[in-house]
Amino acid sequence: MDPNIARKTWRTLEPYHGLVYFCPEATEAYAALGITGFDGYFASRSSAFGAASPQLVQATFFNFHPSVVHHALPAAWDHASPESVQAARRAAIDAALARLTDDVLSGPQLNRAIELARPACEAVGDSIGGRPLAAAHLALPWPDEPRVALWHALTVLREHRGDGHIACLTEAGIDGCEALVLHAAMGEIPRAGLQGTRQWPDDEWQEAVDRLASRGLVDGAGAFTDAGRALRQGIEDRTDELAVAPWKVIGEDGCDELRALVRPASKAIVAGGLR
Repeated sequence: MDPNIARKTWRTLEPYHGLVYFCPEATEAYAALGITGFDGYFASRSSAFGAASPQLVQATFFNFHPSVVHHALPAAWDHASPESVQAARRAAIDAALARLTDDVLSGPQLNRAIELARPACEAVGDSIGGRPLAAAHLALPWPDEPRVALWHALTVLREHRGDGHIACLTEAGIDGCEALVLHAAMGEIPRAGLQGTRQWPDDEWQEAVDRLASRGLVDGAGAFTDAGRALRQGIEDRTDELAVAPWKVIGEDGCDELRALVRPASKAIVAGGLR
C-alpha cells in the first residue's frame, strides 16, 4: 500500500478523534470529577494506562514541558480513578459527536464506518511493539455506542501513528521541544500556538533552537535550512511508512470509503471551531 494513503486517511479522520481534546463537554465532565483546566487532558488521555505517573506521560506524550505534566499528575488520581476519568471521557465524546455530527454521520453510514475502522483498529495488535499509547487504548473495552465505537477505533489508530512518529523523532535525536521547533518551521501552525499549548518558556525554546542550529537544521531564528527541511520530511515519510500496516487490512478502497464516510463529520467538527 502507498504510504500516502496512511497520511491522507489520518488527515481526514483526525478531527473526529481530536474533538475530545477541545469540546466543552469534556472540560465539564472532568471538572465534575475535580480535575480542572489542562490537567483534564493529561488525566483523560493517559487514563488508558491506569494511574499513570508523570514520567510515563512525559515519555509517551513527548513534547510537553515537564512542569505542566507534573502539575496534572499524579494529583488527578487523588480526585478520580482512571476508570472514572475514562468513563467521563467517553460520555463527553458521545455528547459532543451527537451535537456536531449526527446530522451528517449516523445510522447505516455510521455503522459502515465502524465496519471499516474496527478491523484496522484490531490489526494494530499485529504491530504493537514499541507503541505504548496504542497498546493501552487497544486494551480498553470496546464501546457499545456506535459514535463512541468509531471514535475509539480512530483513537487507537491515531495513537498507533503517533507512537511511530515519536519513535522516528527519537531515532533522529530530536527531543520534545526540538520537535516543536521543527514543526513551527514548517509554517502550518504558528510558533505561539505550539509553544503556548505545550508551555515551553522562551528561554528553553531558544535553547532548543540553538541546539538545532548547531546541527545545521535551522537558523538562529528557527527557520529551516535545507538540511533541516530534508530531515523533517524524512521523519514524516518514515512515519507514514510505519503507519501503513493496520490500513492494509481494509486496503486502499476501504480507506477511501472510510474517508468519504467520515469527511462530512470532520468538516462539521472543524466548522464548529473544534480541530
